[in-house]
Amino acid sequence: MIKPRETAPELSIKLVNGTTWTLREQNPEHFNLILFYRGQHCPICKKQLEELQAKLSEFKERGINIIAISTDTESAAKTTYQEWNISDIPVGYGFSIDEAKKWGLFISKGINNEPDHFAEPGLFLLTPEHTVYWQSIQSMPFGRPDFNDVLRGVDYILKEDYPARGEA
Repeated sequence: MIKPRETAPELSIKLVNGTTWTLREQNPEHFNLILFYRGQHCPICKKQLEELQAKLSEFKERGINIIAISTDTESAAKTTYQEWNISDIPVGYGFSIDEAKKWGLFISKGINNEPDHFAEPGLFLLTPEHTVYWQSIQSMPFGRPDFNDVLRGVDYILKEDYPARGEA
């Protein structure tokens, strides 16, 4: 498990637009928000990502860069990007199960129409120095952080210069 104030694992991921997103190259004003989602098969992910799309400008106003990443194949990720209302969110694909484990994400075996294995949801807020500031990891598709709560939390963090917690 990665603890707050520790450097996040290296991350370089292909995006559906044909480019590559690399954590080390990111230089946000305040934070990078990495949202790991279950994949195209998940209707709750669709709702969450579309809610993020609706709040994207509020995150950008606070100096937060966003990316959404799944273990999906390129084809599945491109379908997700085309069919879901997430046109302004960078979408990464092909995140390996081994890499997901480095981030502390839970891994599930597929049932019904799910992929054989995939990562469960996780939200990471990383500092410009790429250290973990805040993380929320789920073992189920339910109970994800509400983006309004995240935004209020960020407002408090920035106003009070609140330190990352949970490092002990």
